[in-house]
Amino acid sequence: MSDSTAFRASRRQALKLFSAPLLPLGGAALLTACGGGGSGGGFPIVGGAVTPAPAPVPGAAPAPAPAPAAANYVSATFTGMAAPTLATPAAMATTTVGSMLKIAYDDGSATDFKLAYQPFFVTGDLVPDGKGGTVLAGGYVDAYNQPIVDASVAGKERQFFSDSPDGTSLLALANPTVGGLKGKAVFAVVQFEYTTRDQAGNSTYGTLPSPIAVLTLDQDPTTGKLSLVKYHNVDMSSAHGLWITCGASLSPWNTHLSSEEYEPDAYTAATNTMFRAYSRNVFGSETVANPYHYGHLPEITVNPDGTGSVKKHYCMGRISHELIQVMPDMRTAIMGDDYTNGGFFMFVADKAKDLSAGTLYAARYDAGYSIDPAAAATKMSWIKLGHATSAEIEKLANTLKATDILDVVYAVQNGTADATPLTPVTPVDSSYTLMYCDGKANWVRVKAGMDKAAAFLETHRYANLKGASMAFTKMEGTTVNIKDKVAYSALQNIQDSMVSGGKGWTAGTNIALPKKLTAGGVMAHNLVGGLKDSDGAAIDSEWVPAQTRALIVGEDITADALGNTSNPDKIGNPDNLKFSEKMRTLFIGEDSSSHVNNFLWAYNVDTKALARVMSIPAGGESTGLHAVDELNGWTYIMSNFQHAGDWGSIHGKVQATLDPLVRANYKDRFGSAVGYLTADPVQPSLGTKKA
Repeated sequence: MSDSTAFRASRRQALKLFSAPLLPLGGAALLTACGGGGSGGGFPIVGGAVTPAPAPVPGAAPAPAPAPAAANYVSATFTGMAAPTLATPAAMATTTVGSMLKIAYDDGSATDFKLAYQPFFVTGDLVPDGKGGTVLAGGYVDAYNQPIVDASVAGKERQFFSDSPDGTSLLALANPTVGGLKGKAVFAVVQFEYTTRDQAGNSTYGTLPSPIAVLTLDQDPTTGKLSLVKYHNVDMSSAHGLWITCGASLSPWNTHLSSEEYEPDAYTAATNTMFRAYSRNVFGSETVANPYHYGHLPEITVNPDGTGSVKKHYCMGRISHELIQVMPDMRTAIMGDDYTNGGFFMFVADKAKDLSAGTLYAARYDAGYSIDPAAAATKMSWIKLGHATSAEIEKLANTLKATDILDVVYAVQNGTADATPLTPVTPVDSSYTLMYCDGKANWVRVKAGMDKAAAFLETHRYANLKGASMAFTKMEGTTVNIKDKVAYSALQNIQDSMVSGGKGWTAGTNIALPKKLTAGGVMAHNLVGGLKDSDGAAIDSEWVPAQTRALIVGEDITADALGNTSNPDKIGNPDNLKFSEKMRTLFIGEDSSSHVNNFLWAYNVDTKALARVMSIPAGGESTGLHAVDELNGWTYIMSNFQHAGDWGSIHGKVQATLDPLVRANYKDRFGSAVGYLTADPVQPSLGTKKA
């Protein structure tokens, strides 16, 4: 046979050494296993040292082969890669993976895998629709499921497609009905946050309704490789379209929990050009969209045939939803708030696996909040904002105007909204409360009988009125370490309203850092039960954050030779977070204005080792993170990226070199990839290995 045929046969033989499939990553190399004797062919020996077999006795029957000893998974260790430089500009202009994963077993053996990246598609590709035709990956449709066309350049009219795929969930169903597969059907739900620009170069941020797609994937039973066989757009008309869907998570009951961030201000929506353009693109009219329909949490349910449906929850607070994490009780959810003057929010559902009714809380911190990992944790308490059902809040959203709920007076100095801690213009009477929302000073009071509407439709303002610590700047992804009962939150930036004297800062929040940290960090929250809320009532949950401390932070630096303004060997502007229970690893994706290339990191919470796993194309953002410990016996790390080549001032030293490369790789900067990390010959498994 040919060399390549022999190699494939050897790979098939190597797979039989494992009792459960490992991580299927096409194209990378399996390295020689550690802890045992060499096999001569570079494949792993899994049972320790090799003992020579005794010489055969003449005439005797062959001795039966000994039963292979089981070797159980012990740990996973990532070995990081160096950040790419202009010495290899091609590596800076694409997804680059030079990391390794070592799986160790309790017999002393270990197997090393060289990792790689495998995309399902680049947005703008025509992909199978499961009906014998094709559909545009990341394509935009309106409320009537008709394509939204980019007509900005005459003669080049085409359907808009996203350059910003984000939250992704990988899941399996017990009874899939998709036919024509060679292996098992698994599904991925992928949402598309926005698209950066039209063909003429005009910004289109926030002007298009975010699509969400269900991908049917064929899982190879031998290698675990995933292949796209069907792409289905979920009909969003019942949810009024979706607004800027960012991070996402998989619920404990196997649904995709989406997000709508940067909720439009209902008091200024009528004159907001971005919101009016959104309304026009969704409904064909600039005045139809209702701002109170956006800023909520959509939930996607996948059907066995690879389709999906949406249900938008209106009772979880109208905030800048980023990435929710539901706890193992299937009732308690903590929520990031990607906002300046944002808060830390919690929702406790009335029933398990049902987010359609529950109680909303906002955190208030004691003094002493610190971002020093060596500092003591800061205690917090929880302010009850209200209890509601989704149906009753949706009804309020349908019927109320902003001026029905609150009186709001914007402080003005020199003809513009005040964004400094200076005392703004005082309103007519003392019944108003001063607060900062998105860095701008507001004087606010609730109208009689409107507390529930204010709590769930004007959540930022109402939480301010109730005394919550509304000081955070871009609190992004959240995730949970179940074994240790610790949750993690990403602070993309630590500045402005978190810093004494900064934009939008007030002393009453108890968050008063001495200086900013642009590079941001990850905070850890201890989770407990038996707590009471601000009214003295018991909080019905054993998974309530009680204290916060800094886990890991970045480091601001003077710009280096590439232009990085935060240390490239530390995290910079963390965004997506996902925790792997079995790997004891926190995965961190960056949305950085301080790293020339953003990175995906693996941080072991026991050893404190930080490893750079992947580099994203320059100007792009690491998104779509989902760590899956086990899916039909396989382990996956899902990862996407956004807006490659979205150049900023930080890219001044590299843009001229990298721009033509990025354009060639990603459809003239209009395309971005959706995919996962892979490794040959199989996708690693965190299970049992046989000798």
